[in-house]
Amino acid sequence: MIDLQNIDDDQLKKLIDGCLRNNRKSQELIFRSFYGKMMAVCRRYTFDDDQAKDIVQDGFIKVFRNLHKFQFEGSFEGWIRRIMVNTAIDFTRKQKSSQQVSNETKPIEDYGDIAIEEEEEVPEEFQLKISDIKAGMSELSTAYRNVFNLYVFENYSHQEIADELNISVGTSKSNLAKARANMKKILLKELKSRDGESVE
Repeated sequence: MIDLQNIDDDQLKKLIDGCLRNNRKSQELIFRSFYGKMMAVCRRYTFDDDQAKDIVQDGFIKVFRNLHKFQFEGSFEGWIRRIMVNTAIDFTRKQKSSQQVSNETKPIEDYGDIAIEEEEEVPEEFQLKISDIKAGMSELSTAYRNVFNLYVFENYSHQEIADELNISVGTSKSNLAKARANMKKILLKELKSRDGESVE
């Protein structure tokens, strides 16, 4: 019996081969093995569980449709993760587009090639827990959150983010700096509130 938490390379190859032959059991095992981790990824792009589930479902459809392209030249989980990230970004992009159908103005998050001043960066000594980061992220705009996710959690470079989101490198840097600054304000406000301090 396959341990879904510890699939070795030989088992993975057999499962992938089964999926390529449209074996439902193999597809189910792949799905169950990576579902939890991929849900965690997708929840960072939308804080609605139903939407996250939809993204994961769409993502796995793409995984099985493109499985023949996986060449075992790296982590299979990483390959799936990238598909999920792309699916999540597509989802948020469509959402944003539908919300702005009647708005032809430039999104306020797109700052073009603005140079980022050093003081805009959040000080390194401001240490955050994962739970704090997630709480702060839920209050960020879609544009800020996407850049933050790609840079912090997916380790994308600003050039890769620019290519992925169809924005400039300057916009990527600006959105990251603004996301960090906004999160710092949100979290400091929450900490002061917990301590019983008055917050302006």
